Amino acid sequence: MLKKFLIGLGVLALILAVAFIYMNNRNRTLSPPGFVELDNNKLHVKVLYSRPSVKGRLIFGSEADGALQPWGSYWRLGANEATEMTINQNVIFNGEPLNAGTYSLYAIPGADSFQIGVNTVVGSWGAQEPDYSKDLFVTEVPVTRLVTPVEQFTTRIENGPNDGAIVYFEWSDVQLIIPIAINPGM
Repeated sequence: MLKKFLIGLGVLALILAVAFIYMNNRNRTLSPPGFVELDNNKLHVKVLYSRPSVKGRLIFGSEADGALQPWGSYWRLGANEATEMTINQNVIFNGEPLNAGTYSLYAIPGADSFQIGVNTVVGSWGAQEPDYSKDLFVTEVPVTRLVTPVEQFTTRIENGPNDGAIVYFEWSDVQLIIPIAINPGM
């Protein structure tokens, strides 16, 4: 009797392990990992994120309209794990001072602007809201409407003025532009 119980328990554990591996791989296939990085003179910026697709869905809008990311609600700025940014210099991130290091980023979408949070907790699954007490700051980024919608969430980094960088987050008809400048005073 004990032998049958242990065999049954072992089979159940194996089924659960296979299901977990399948679901984890399926999520990564649907929203594959992406990363971008830029070296501009002394500044190095790297962003790790996952790339969900629109697939005919309303991405940003009201909850009543069935938007995937309703205005005013937490969004992990991608899919799967929380989006992370690493910078090697003290910078000004969209007007806010930020020391060199690795941070998680998240967004609160709005019709005309998004709030972008910079949080000190890294390596976490992004579906759960972050510990907001670990935020360094939250900054407002205006929405630019794209003429040609972007199917798969995309992050780009380009050279900015004075050896800085410009980070672009684009999905559906939304583009967010975040300037990063080296902070000479830090």
